[in-house]
Amino acid sequence: MNQNQRVIWQPQPKQIEFMQRPEFECLYGGAAGGGKSDALLAEALRQVDIPTYRGILFRDTYPQLEALISRSQMLYKSAFPKCQYNKSDKVWRFPSGANIFFGYMQKDDDRFNYQGKSYDFIGFDEVTHFTYLMYMYMFSRCRPTGSTPGRPTRQYIRATCNPEGKGMGWVKERFVTPAKPATTIWENMKIITPEGETLSLYRDRIFIPSTVFDNKKLLASDPNYLATLAALPEAEREALLYGSWDSFQGQVFREWKNDPEHYKDRKWTHVIEPFRIPNSWKIVRSFDYGYSKPFSVGWNAVDHDGKMYRIAEWYGCTGTPNTGLQIEPSQIAAGIKEKEETNEFLKGRKIEQAVADPAIFEHSTGPSIADVMEKERVYWERGDNTRLAGKMQYHYRMAFDEYGDTMFQVFNTCTDFIRCIPLLVYSDKHPEDIDTDMEDHNYDEQRYAFMLNPINPRANSLTAIDLNDPLDQRVTARPRFYY
Repeated sequence: MNQNQRVIWQPQPKQIEFMQRPEFECLYGGAAGGGKSDALLAEALRQVDIPTYRGILFRDTYPQLEALISRSQMLYKSAFPKCQYNKSDKVWRFPSGANIFFGYMQKDDDRFNYQGKSYDFIGFDEVTHFTYLMYMYMFSRCRPTGSTPGRPTRQYIRATCNPEGKGMGWVKERFVTPAKPATTIWENMKIITPEGETLSLYRDRIFIPSTVFDNKKLLASDPNYLATLAALPEAEREALLYGSWDSFQGQVFREWKNDPEHYKDRKWTHVIEPFRIPNSWKIVRSFDYGYSKPFSVGWNAVDHDGKMYRIAEWYGCTGTPNTGLQIEPSQIAAGIKEKEETNEFLKGRKIEQAVADPAIFEHSTGPSIADVMEKERVYWERGDNTRLAGKMQYHYRMAFDEYGDTMFQVFNTCTDFIRCIPLLVYSDKHPEDIDTDMEDHNYDEQRYAFMLNPINPRANSLTAIDLNDPLDQRVTARPRFYY
């Protein structure tokens, strides 16, 4: 570096790692204070010397976007004194002719505000505040915006986040779960041309984790910021200080544990390895109907103590989060029969009780869904849809006793239930209930099964309150980093 140059902004090692990635998609972050927004703003500048370049940066609401714009005014004007910001169009215009826009999407339909537009670079700040539909729709907008002889532009997408927000589930599923951090994830796309030729193409993505400990400049300027994060309640502290994707603000079932080390001994975990179900145990089926949204069918084995094991499931989802298969009730009934005849844990077993959402018995406009399924010899009884009582049954059954035993466990083959349940958050409108805009279909379906045999309240030994430390602020273990 020329010592006479004035340094406007200099990336730190983790920011450099993020900015050097060649993948089409890259997610950066996972905890507070990692310098995510600065890195995203700086990355958007990479191609501003090319006249045809167009980039865009998103936040979910306009007030949030204003904070990002304010930071860009500190960086961009200093680095490019001749660039100009147009407030009405929310765009920086650079001397070369390049543009960097700012946009927001608060509702799914807001994505259509960008229909017909093209961007070389698309950045999402706090991507977990966006839905999967918003994010994936912008893929179609990531395309060359023009051509400058000898100066091709690069098209790619970047995102930052903390582990919180309405989109946390799909972000975790897309970037965090499939591979270890800093490992490229490859996705194969099969395309059939009008001539019938099959093309096999690939897209890649990666997750680069970062925490406040990677931001040496922040810690030097405000050493007490660590204490600020450490003072947060447990879930927020784990997420924002250490980058935990299993603990976050507003999480409903904080007692949920998925520990592969205990799959075999079935202690201190809700997820376990499948085992042979004794013939004397009762089998219960439960159902939540959906058409444009997923339907959910679950099968539980009930032991002699009333403990439930979720042993099988059928989740009617396309693979796109919260999007249903759009199949008729008769087809669902046929699928249920087929699974009960072929599944290793269900074939040859009697379904002793079958319970469903009471809404399927509605027949004011014709035959009910229950009537249609009954013609296929799949029968249901009305489930108890008392929402808060059903939610509390989850808490009672998921509580661990002093020996690590619980009254509800799930076979690790029930992957959709395992994916959805820990991501549920509380509703803003009904603060004691879950947010029904999320994927709550298998939650509801299992709730009907619990309400067939409600149990008494049980304390959770894992979350016993230390009367000398009621806010759980005392550090009793070494820091955990969720990379």
